[in-house]
Amino acid sequence: MSEILRDIGVIARALDSIANIEFKELALTRGQYLYLVRIDENPGIIPDRLADLVKVDRTTASRAINKLEKQNFIEKRTDPDNKKIKRLFPTDKGTEASAYIRRENKHSNEVALEGLTREEAENLSILLEKVKNNIEADWKAVKQGETREY
Repeated sequence: MSEILRDIGVIARALDSIANIEFKELALTRGQYLYLVRIDENPGIIPDRLADLVKVDRTTASRAINKLEKQNFIEKRTDPDNKKIKRLFPTDKGTEASAYIRRENKHSNEVALEGLTREEAENLSILLEKVKNNIEADWKAVKQGETREY
C-alpha cells in the first residue's frame, strides 16, 4: 500500500516518455503538450490559471507559454476590459495539434485501463480524484512558503 505514489509516478513518467517521443514530430518539447491542450480546452485562459491547472509555478508556465507562442501553437490577446491581462488562445495549428494529442491520450487511457471492468475504472477515477484533492491542499500551502510537518 505504501508504494502507491511510487506506482503513480512510474505510470506518469512512462506516459510522459511515450508522449515526448510521439509528439516530437509536432516539435513540442517536454511537457508543452499539457499546456497546449489546456489552452485549447479553455480558450482565453489567463497564464496564472493555466499554471494552477498544470500545477507548476508561474515562471515554468511562462517559459512554456512563450515557446508555444513562438512556435505559433498559441497566441496572446489583450483582455478588452483590462489591458494588463493577456489571454491565451490556440491557433489553428494549436487546435490541430491538440486534437492529435487528445487521440494519443484516449489511446493511452484505453491501454492503461485494459482488463479493468467499467466499474473498476470508474472506482479508480473516483479514488484518484480523492488523492489529487488531498495533495492539492499541500501543494498550495508549500507553494505559498509553508512547510509540511512529517
